[in-house]
Amino acid sequence: MSREKIIIIGAAGRDFHNFNCVFRDNEKYEVVAFTAAQIPDIDGRKYPAVLAGSLYPDGIPILAEEDLPELIAEHEVECCVFSYSDVAYEDVMHKAALVNTCGADFKLLGERDTQLVSTKPVISICAVRTGCGKSQTTRRISEILQAAGKKVAAVRHPMPYGDLAKQRVQRFAALEDLVKHECTIEEMEEYEPHIVRGNVIFAGVDYEAILREAEKEADIILWDGGNNDTPFFKPDLHVVVADPHRAGHELSYFPGEHNIRMADVVIINKVVEAEFDQIAEVRDNVRSINPNCIIIDAASPLTVDNPSLILGKRVLVVEDGPTLTHGGMTYGAGVVAALRCGAEELVDPRPWVTGKLAETFEIYPEIGTLLPAMGYGDEQIADLEKTINAVDCDAVVIGTPIDLNRIVKINKPTVRVGYDLQEIGSPNLVDLLARFTD
Repeated sequence: MSREKIIIIGAAGRDFHNFNCVFRDNEKYEVVAFTAAQIPDIDGRKYPAVLAGSLYPDGIPILAEEDLPELIAEHEVECCVFSYSDVAYEDVMHKAALVNTCGADFKLLGERDTQLVSTKPVISICAVRTGCGKSQTTRRISEILQAAGKKVAAVRHPMPYGDLAKQRVQRFAALEDLVKHECTIEEMEEYEPHIVRGNVIFAGVDYEAILREAEKEADIILWDGGNNDTPFFKPDLHVVVADPHRAGHELSYFPGEHNIRMADVVIINKVVEAEFDQIAEVRDNVRSINPNCIIIDAASPLTVDNPSLILGKRVLVVEDGPTLTHGGMTYGAGVVAALRCGAEELVDPRPWVTGKLAETFEIYPEIGTLLPAMGYGDEQIADLEKTINAVDCDAVVIGTPIDLNRIVKINKPTVRVGYDLQEIGSPNLVDLLARFTD
């Protein structure tokens, strides 16, 4: 009996998880390739045999998504499984039309076959889009649980940009572990805030193995979602963060709407900066598809460690990379802080960008007058350092979740911008977490 030939369309995360859950060691299927998009320089590798299982002794190639039509024809592929997130519905269906035109089926996998069940309570924190405020929400929930004496292990949505075999199960308990695992800036931004608060955080590729390791150390598992993907673990409480600055995306992005429909709690973040009609639109949209969820209003107030370096100065603002690229935002916390603190000018970095950063601006021309902290590899990190140091400005405003001074050497004064979640009124997260802390 011939095996059905499959291509998994992904971005080095959900695609590997879907393979592990549904296709690994399954003799009904032959996965001929993964395709890669969204993240720079993740194609051209292999999903290694040690992770792929006995049916794939040579591993599985990871190829560029732009070659999808040729791959479908070459391998006589019967089905393509779409397996990445933070994508507009229109783009998903364009991809479906392309695949169908090439003669293959187009498929999305649901949670029945892809959510793992834990022996410990699981609280998942996900979002409608990248950059909604999921990270500070996760930190807030973690702090509440720790204050109640609970041992918390966070498990982060995958970011496996290096050696996949080495990254099968990763555990981070100290900042030195970031060096040990050769983390990118994007990984550090997600892991470091947990580490400095005393949490152990796990990540990697094989989430069944990761979950079983996390269960050994924790009373409660936090699923710290990435992009706007749905949780890999079946949650006992599903919290979803929405952003009124992108009102309407809760009904128009994949799989953000899925998250909203599943949510027990929806947090509408950034309500202090947003317009009333934007907040009302998000609230109405949430109620239209999930009338029984609890809605919490919240803010993410900013802290600035040295505002005098901004007042009246020409500043370069460096923001979180993924939020500005596939997240689609044209500003972040750094820009807001710079404007509030009286910057004379936000310096446009584009005349000075070099190497991989120049490519980022070509791919995402809508990025505003700021610099995305792209650091998916050593080359990008080097280009980031060169660009920052070349820009003609008085100071650098760092709006990333980590202090870039630890990663790159900056030859100008720097200002750190921080932000934490603050619920407004009630119900609040302390109330909603009581059943996990009593």
